[in-house]
Amino acid sequence: MPLEAGIGPENPPCPACGEPLFGWVPAGEVAGEEIRRCERCGMAVAGEPGDAEAALRELDRLATGAAPRIPNRASFAASMGGAGWAALEPGRRCYFTADAAGRLLGVRGQVVRGGRWALGAGVAAMWQTLLNGFTFGRNLALAALGRAEPAPATQTWQRRLDGLITVVVAFPALLVALPMELGAATVGRGAVLTLRVESG
Repeated sequence: MPLEAGIGPENPPCPACGEPLFGWVPAGEVAGEEIRRCERCGMAVAGEPGDAEAALRELDRLATGAAPRIPNRASFAASMGGAGWAALEPGRRCYFTADAAGRLLGVRGQVVRGGRWALGAGVAAMWQTLLNGFTFGRNLALAALGRAEPAPATQTWQRRLDGLITVVVAFPALLVALPMELGAATVGRGAVLTLRVESG
């Protein structure tokens, strides 16, 4: 059965490739809206997917100079982390892969010629994803470094415990995150990619 047969109110079309979006992270886990992902291009969308132009505008916001830098939804960190993936932030709607970005940019006559793994950002994302597995809140370490939007726990005791856990686990988690992210990048599944975009 083709994927197109799954399109319906619960599985709206992907803005990048038009295939149905299926449930990935339940509503309330991150920002109150369900996050769906595409089986073909790998893109994920929080809430209503919108159209290709809306997704392109969000992709443009991730650009540093002419090159979009994307938290890679096809990364090992995203697959392993699920709702704890460090890139999931309130207010962000689209989570791209190189394939999805290429499809979207193709509308403008641009071509993605590949992606360069961002070493520091990739290791940081893997590290925070691992830490999120130990805490009630999310992205606390990267937020303390000014590199992410925190999602603190709701209860005071949880926030206090999260602070202690983050301090105690931070260094051991880094020792695990570094080889994990290096291995993921070796097989093309690094956590953060800087895309090489050219005019078609």
